[in-house]
Amino acid sequence: MNIILFGAPGAGKGTQSALLVGRKGYHQVSTGDLFRAAIQNQTELGLKAKSFVDRGSLVPDELVVGMVEEELQSLGGKPFILDGFPRNIPQAEALESALRRTGIKVDKVFSLEVPFEILKERLVGRRVCSNCGQVYHVLSSPPKKEGVCDRCGGKVIQRKDDQEDVIENRLTTYMNSTSPLKAYYKAKGRLVEIDGNRDAEKVLHELEKGMV
Repeated sequence: MNIILFGAPGAGKGTQSALLVGRKGYHQVSTGDLFRAAIQNQTELGLKAKSFVDRGSLVPDELVVGMVEEELQSLGGKPFILDGFPRNIPQAEALESALRRTGIKVDKVFSLEVPFEILKERLVGRRVCSNCGQVYHVLSSPPKKEGVCDRCGGKVIQRKDDQEDVIENRLTTYMNSTSPLKAYYKAKGRLVEIDGNRDAEKVLHELEKGMV
């Protein structure tokens, strides 16, 4: 089963994606990762995207969808998770067109629902290793030694976009952009809303039930 996984910053989308990849053999498709790889490998789409990035402009939807389409075609039928993509209705419509061309389909769209105040609490306390990306939380899962990553010994930091003065704007922007998307996929009968304000294993169990 191929899925789209939505979740506001701090909703646990990354945790659930990692569990599905590790336990169910899914392939995670993240547009950020695709951008970095395409630019580094100097692919045709990567070079086009770089020209926009270098100017500080948004990469056009058609380029983003083109990269996603290429990635999905390369999987050879392996089940995938589209991680936080599409982000708006035009991207969703362009993705539908691309999927029709390739004969690939998205079966379910899961939305992790977490109250606004809980999201803020999670994000303010989140810390990330600047070297390997391991995620910590100052209250629930701090590193054994403050400021030092348990996994690689790298420096554990607070991301700039997790600082309190930025978080509320990020969350508001997310809520505004995803509300129309949820309605779009609900109308297609694919949307499944999951209570994300629970233990990660319980959330995973609900995701698995929704895949049946």
